[in-house]
Amino acid sequence: MKIFNKLANWYFSKQAVPYWVVLVFDCLVVSCSNLLVYTLKRGPDSALDHGWQLLLTLGCYLIPYLIGFRILKTYTGVLRYSSFADLLRIGFANLIGIALIWVARKFLHADNYLVPIGIIGLLFAWLLSTIIMFGVRIFVKYAYDTFRTEGMARRVFIYGTKAGGIALAKSIRVEHPARFVLCGFISDSKDMPGHTLQGVEVYPNDAQLVDNMKRMHANTLLVSPLKAERFMNNEAMSGRLLDAGIKIFTMGKVEQWDGQSDLSAQHLHEVEIEDLLPRDEIQIDLEAVKNLLMDKRIMITGSAGSIGSEMVRQIAQWNPAQLILIDQAETPQHDIRLMMSHDFPNIKAEVIVTSIANQRHMETIFAKFRPEYVFHAAAYKHVPMMEDNPSQAVQNNIDGTRVIADLSVKYGVKKFVMISTDKAVNPTNVMGCSKRICEIYVQALDKAIKEGKIKGETQFVTTRFGNVLGSNGSVIPLFKEQIKNGGPVTVTHPDIIRFFMLIPEACKLVLEAGTMGNGGEIFVFDMGKPVKIADLAKRMIMLSGATGVEIKFTGLRDGEKLYEEVLNDEEITKPTFNSKIKIAQVREYNYNEVQSWMEDLSAISQKFDNMQTVQKMKEIVPEYKSQNSVYCTLDKS
Repeated sequence: MKIFNKLANWYFSKQAVPYWVVLVFDCLVVSCSNLLVYTLKRGPDSALDHGWQLLLTLGCYLIPYLIGFRILKTYTGVLRYSSFADLLRIGFANLIGIALIWVARKFLHADNYLVPIGIIGLLFAWLLSTIIMFGVRIFVKYAYDTFRTEGMARRVFIYGTKAGGIALAKSIRVEHPARFVLCGFISDSKDMPGHTLQGVEVYPNDAQLVDNMKRMHANTLLVSPLKAERFMNNEAMSGRLLDAGIKIFTMGKVEQWDGQSDLSAQHLHEVEIEDLLPRDEIQIDLEAVKNLLMDKRIMITGSAGSIGSEMVRQIAQWNPAQLILIDQAETPQHDIRLMMSHDFPNIKAEVIVTSIANQRHMETIFAKFRPEYVFHAAAYKHVPMMEDNPSQAVQNNIDGTRVIADLSVKYGVKKFVMISTDKAVNPTNVMGCSKRICEIYVQALDKAIKEGKIKGETQFVTTRFGNVLGSNGSVIPLFKEQIKNGGPVTVTHPDIIRFFMLIPEACKLVLEAGTMGNGGEIFVFDMGKPVKIADLAKRMIMLSGATGVEIKFTGLRDGEKLYEEVLNDEEITKPTFNSKIKIAQVREYNYNEVQSWMEDLSAISQKFDNMQTVQKMKEIVPEYKSQNSVYCTLDKS
């Protein structure tokens, strides 16, 4: 056994053997097969008596075989990665050799000069040589698969036994260098377990799954692309695997497979926590979005932020006539400029560093570029920061929105899409209340336009959704950093829950809401199931493989509540043609009254008196009740 391991280590640590070595071996096999057939039929004495003539015969017979080998290039395959296609080529190449020998014997009368080997003997020699050549290649492949399990390759099970699972199994077996060794399949079907597939056993997806994997020394699960969505929504299955320390690899929902083309194992990646959050795939009417945005001048505020930058990427693919990108963060804006010049060099993009609250500069921009569509993502969004700086929340979020909205009307913007938050519903903090006031203003402005009280044509649409995964300051990047540093992972409360959505998914819904909206609507996105943050932290620790990382509960922060809402108690919704988007029916406001509130609030914020500023915000939004905040005293008065 030690000798075998040394030999395997020497061979498999080298590159593939030269083509001529494989060709010489195959020639020896067919020659020896024909010699054996002749010897068995005529006896060893006849073989010795006709030795030189027999060698000449075998040499001449070798030429047709070489022609077959050359036509089908049987010697170019790497033995350790042999596939069924390689084996078929060997069989057909040998058949070509037999056919050419038969032609030579029939029309060139070769038997007059050579030792005759009957057609039955030739067919037997074909069968024997093909089996030997098959066998050697299969043995080398098996030896390589066995040898590499002792190296870095992971022993894996594949979840899925249909087209996706089979294609995945084939792709990992031809991958070089090999990362995975297939040990079994997992099937949800009742009639598949107990059968063999691709040479390994099929196991049921049941409570014994982890035990079966451990028994086969498999520490990794590969998820078929056709099973990805089902797996991601199966919290029980993923939970058992993670608890057992089993790594999970998938192609996820981004790299969709058409079910026909070849799969590449290079697309596999280890599951991230984002992949395991239960949610349904989001589909939008891409053609409608394309028709809306193509050849249009489009402004995106907050273009350097998490949502804004993704909006830039998604909108740029529809070939707008021009993008006007607004953000006050210089370095991130520079990154956006570089991204546009590299990824979308043909899109005309104006990358501008300024504040949306700078009315004079923004008017200059509107007058110069005349945007037709505005996607308004700019806002201060961090709850604790805005609790400490309510005047800035007013001046940036509210006053900035007023500036952009009013200029949109003045300069004939067709549609204004404002990105809001679930924290605007029954707000418990300054940030959420500031966004609710923004909603009130643009709705009232839209209503005034439709009633003819204000001259304009702009349609104002609001989109409201919860937390987005991976955004700046969100819990997932924070938890990753804390786990990397050995903990503790800080969670504010053991019962706190949040809704989550991927940034690209949220932006797709924003674009479709902008397409379908006629103005005045607040579109509410279906955020799926809420996630308990403590459970999220536990899952992330398990996925990281870290040990000894503790979770520390720090208490709710100022203005933070245990759960977020998408609608308040008095609101109801109406469906749209996208099941993931609904329209919130909310109280309507008189524009003149709202404008008066805005003027008063703006003036108060200039005094930088936090209590007075928040008091005015509470007057505008009576449902705003502070939690864990110094402003709670205002609710008691």
